[in-house]
Amino acid sequence: MIKVNLDLMLVKKEMSSKELAMKVGITQANLSILKTGKARGIRFETLDKICSALNCQPGDILEYVEGRG
Repeated sequence: MIKVNLDLMLVKKEMSSKELAMKVGITQANLSILKTGKARGIRFETLDKICSALNCQPGDILEYVEGRG
């Protein structure tokens, strides 16, 4: 299972979901779906923008957790 650690990164970078959504160019609703792990996928373009806005690597946001799901 892939775990999304976006909330953790937002706290570390002291950024609100609303601010990130604006910087990335997605709706807060879509960001919420991603944060809760309910998204079925993510575009590389969106992941690139999130990483740029948070100054992080994809592995800081996405984590493989064995045995869950």
